[in-house]
Formats: sequence, C-alpha cells, structure tokens
Amino acid sequence: MITYRSMSWTLFKYIMVEILFSFSVCFFIFFFVFLVNQLLLVAQDMLSKKVPFMQVVRLLIYAIPSVIALSAPFACMSGTLMTIGRLTSDNEILVMLAAGLSYRTIFTPAFVMGIFISIVSFVANDVLLPAGRVQYVRLYRRILASTPALELSAHSVKRFKDTVIVTGDVSGTSIDDVFILDKTGGGERRVIMAKNAELRDAGKEGLSLDLNKAFIQSSKEVARYDYDYASSEFLRYWVPQEDMIQALSSITPSEMSSRDVHREIGVKRTNLQKRLDERYNRILSHALALEDSLRKGPQHEAWNRRANSLANFTREVQTAAVIQRDRSLLSYMIEFYRKFSIPFGALAFMFLAVPIGLMVKKSGQAIGFIFGLVIAFIYWAMLIGGQTMGLRLGYPPFWCMWLPNILIITIGICLSILRIRK
Repeated sequence: MITYRSMSWTLFKYIMVEILFSFSVCFFIFFFVFLVNQLLLVAQDMLSKKVPFMQVVRLLIYAIPSVIALSAPFACMSGTLMTIGRLTSDNEILVMLAAGLSYRTIFTPAFVMGIFISIVSFVANDVLLPAGRVQYVRLYRRILASTPALELSAHSVKRFKDTVIVTGDVSGTSIDDVFILDKTGGGERRVIMAKNAELRDAGKEGLSLDLNKAFIQSSKEVARYDYDYASSEFLRYWVPQEDMIQALSSITPSEMSSRDVHREIGVKRTNLQKRLDERYNRILSHALALEDSLRKGPQHEAWNRRANSLANFTREVQTAAVIQRDRSLLSYMIEFYRKFSIPFGALAFMFLAVPIGLMVKKSGQAIGFIFGLVIAFIYWAMLIGGQTMGLRLGYPPFWCMWLPNILIITIGICLSILRIRK
C-alpha cells in the first residue's frame, strides 16, 4: 500500500510564487497585445483627426477593464503551463514524487491560482467595465462635440437616431460610394446614394455631407409603392449632433453588469411573451375561421373564404416562429453566460494546463508558453463560433458559451487520470 506525505506549506508557497511570476509575465504580454489592438482601433483614427493626445490616453485608460478581463484567464493558463513545464523539465516534480508527495502538491496551488484569477477577472468584467464605459461615453461625447467627423470612417456602417450611413473609401475628408437610409419627420423613408461626398465638420451643429451626383428616393411608411425620386448634381445632407450623441448613449449588453443584463433579459422575455400571445390569438382566430368554412361545406358562402383563411393562418404561424427567435433576447442571453464563462475559464484552464505541463520533457517554459498561445487561440475561436451559432442558428446560449470550458475540463481530467496512472 502506497502512503503519501501531507502537502508541505513551503512547497505550496514555492509553486504559487512560481505560477504568479509566470502569470505576471504572460499577463503583460497578453495585456500589451490587447491594448495595441485598442490603439489600432481607437487611437489611430482619433489622432489622425486631431483629437487631443491626453483625451485619447484617457479613453484608453477607461478601456483597460475590458483588456484585463480578457488577458487574465489566458495569462493564468500560459503561466501555469510555463511553471509546471519548467518544474517537470528540471526534474523537480520527479523529486517531489520520490519524496512521497502526491500529485495533489502540484494541482492544489494551480487550482487556488485559477480560482483567484477567475474572481479578479469577473470583477473587472462585471464591475469595472460598466464603470469604465460610463466614463468612456462621457469623455467621447465631449470629444464628439468638438470633432463630429470622428464618427465616419472608411468602409463602415454608422447608425444614428433615424439615419444609417454606409461609406466606401475615405481619403482625407473625401468619401466614395455613400449610401444613406433615413426617416423624415413627416414619416417618409428615404434612400440617398452618391458617387462621392465631402465631409464638412460643423462643430456643435454636427456634421454635413456635400453629396455629388446624388440620387434620392422617398416613400410613405404606409404606402411603399407610392414613391418619388429625384437626382441632383449637389446635395448637402446634415446629421445633427444630438442624433450622434443619442446613438453613442446606447449601451450594449457587453458593457452592462451581469445583474443589469439578467434584469433586461427578464423584461425582454415578458415583452416577447406578450407579442407571442397576441400572435397565437390571431393564429387561433384564423384556424377557427378555416375550420368553420370547412365544416359548412361547399353549399355555404364561407367555403369560398377557406383559401384566404388558410393563407392567413400559414402567414401568422411563420411570423410567430420568426418572433420566437428573438435575436435581441438571444444576444443578451449569450452575453450573460459569456460574462461568467470567460472569467471562470481561468479555472477551467487549470484542469488542462497541469497535465500538459507534466508531460513536458525539456524546454518547459518555452513549450508551455507556445502551448498556451495555441490553446488560447482555439478557445477564442470556439467562443466566437459558439456566439455565431447561437445568434444565427438559435442554439442554446448556455451551451454556446460554456461548451469550450466543459471540453477543456473534460480533456484535462482525462489527461490527468492517464498521467497519474502512468
């Protein structure tokens, strides 16, 4: 019978310090990569349009919580892989086992670290991120008040209050292939197209587009087939600043706390059920009308309305099916589960990082870091794939967001069992 010695507190601290050091190195690497991504997306465009440098720096500071929430789980996994890989390649794990210590000596510090990083990442994502978003919006409003042209960039789709602007190539203030959809105060819907446009910054008034060779088509909301069209060599189109600020004020579920998202899900479910109940009442009404016409037979005048009743019934059933797949509700549910799956992915990674690290024979730290990057890439691809399948194909949001963690834990447990038996 094999007996194992109890875990040494000195060894526990030693492994924890090693993991923490490797985690810090990996965290700064991932943090730098994600921060550079923010620089490329935000700062480059702003600086090119003469936004003050310090305001750009403040915007980046407000975006840091989202960078922390993404960096911490991946850094935890890579750091653990590097640490366990080094201990294995230096034969320190072998010495521990020969001294009568069990694999629990290695697993326990890793899991403690995973739990700690998961909690920190969750707090950053659920508390600091919404707070940072509030400050981000406030500052961006002030920047937008002085530089409205910031809202239009090349090959983008910008949605304002009642306006959608699609742009092509942008060179300075010149924009090619402009496409505008809007709604007038009189209830008309307009489509405006232009070969090119010149962007004019009107300061506090908003921005204007000088459209060259424009084509305009307008139609009534209640009579789509009654429309007017016109063409013009020159047309000036205005986007008021209040419309731009109102569009910016809308907060997406990724920028809310989990509690706010959960509350919004409840509201959306209630509204969805009301819409479905109304639709089901219409379906029942058309079904009863169809049944009545069929029961009365060809001798009754209702028989001639059976085709119309069937068409109405089919249309309402199809509409109910579309309403039931509420994309807005799905996006909120996916984001709710995502807020938990990514932070606590750090703990899931520990199940996989430790057994893989125990299999490394040499160059433990380098191999561990490479494995960490590969696993992080696969994990991120699975999350994006799950999010796409949930939104487009209607798969259950829970499984779409938690399946990567479940797979990682399952594979990690299997590898751990094989390693311990070996």
